[in-house]
Amino acid sequence: MEKYIPLIGRAFLAAIFLKSGFDKITGFSGTQQFMASKGLPLTALLLVAAIILELAGGLSILLGYKARWGAIALIIFMIPATLIFHTDFADRMQVNAFMKNLAIIGGLLMVYYIGSGPISLDEQMASKRSD
Repeated sequence: MEKYIPLIGRAFLAAIFLKSGFDKITGFSGTQQFMASKGLPLTALLLVAAIILELAGGLSILLGYKARWGAIALIIFMIPATLIFHTDFADRMQVNAFMKNLAIIGGLLMVYYIGSGPISLDEQMASKRSD
């Protein structure tokens, strides 16, 4: 039963990125306007990059395929996103979002350090190489 814990943890961690990436696709113009309101340049390009990072990184974590690389990519995405969008500490919701993002970065660091776990594409590929 313990072998399923990393899979469940990866699924929970990946869910926020997959949903966020999908929401950015379906609400592209609204998200782009929000980014512009924060003073970001080249919002269309940055938004496409964010969508790609969230979906590819989320799938990497979920499937356990190159999950360490996916975790690093998502950490690199999360740091500026957190600093740009969640530093209005006078707003309680932004403080919560900032702390949530720190927790997510912590989870991603755990994936990077520990790896995908026994039920993952990484593990399947490693076992095929050793056969």
